[in-house]
Amino acid sequence: MENVCFVWQVGLDVTLVNSVKPGKTVEGKASMTETNDTEHMHIPVANQLAVDIIDGKWAIGTATTLEDMQSRFDISRTVAREASRHLEAAGAITIRRRVGLVAQDPKSWQALNPQVIAWKLHSSQRKQELLALTELRLSIEPAAARYAAVRASLEDKAKLPVMALQMKQLGEQGNLAEFHKLDIEFHRQVLRCSGNELFAAFADTVATVLRGRVEINMYPQQPAPEALRAHVAVGEAILNGDADGAYEAMREIVDEVDEALRGNPLS
Repeated sequence: MENVCFVWQVGLDVTLVNSVKPGKTVEGKASMTETNDTEHMHIPVANQLAVDIIDGKWAIGTATTLEDMQSRFDISRTVAREASRHLEAAGAITIRRRVGLVAQDPKSWQALNPQVIAWKLHSSQRKQELLALTELRLSIEPAAARYAAVRASLEDKAKLPVMALQMKQLGEQGNLAEFHKLDIEFHRQVLRCSGNELFAAFADTVATVLRGRVEINMYPQQPAPEALRAHVAVGEAILNGDADGAYEAMREIVDEVDEALRGNPLS
């Protein structure tokens, strides 16, 4: 029987559990062995197994069974089955009749699936994943800011400077919890304002990256003043229709993240 401690916030799902032991409760929720509600109970199991594959603890190409999962995590067969479906949907495993759940190479998983990103960010591959995603952000977010400056409605544009100033105030006050929430919403808004559906679809990925960086302690204790000013610059440039200014300011934000990651010894 094993403790389960891998439940994260992905997209709009609020699922934060720390070291859940069978028979215990967390934040008023029933334990894995005491509840008939399997809607979320499979998630920490799937998270742990996915990280096991990424970290090499569950070897690629080898199989486990629902019975093994039930024994390891002290869960019902229904929860074990839901966990396996969760993993299969992301490409982490294949389910073979008379064989069981077969681990797949993480390179073949759905790379932009927010759940897959969260798994990798909570594994030994966290820094590599953050660097790869930051390179992708550098290709997308500055362009999204440029397009937002010329395509977004005045009503949508006007929200960004207000959000950026609120972020600056929260960051300077050290109110990091509220700062991070607003930071995620700011980047979502820029992507939505771009007028490009594919950029807008990237919003959940960026949210997972921003949230994950905080969860794995790879975010500075205090937001850099330069980053706070750059967010304000993005908002003002978009509001003023300054496409080049919006591009450069957003690039400065993501460049700062890239430089911070490359200078961080954590892996």
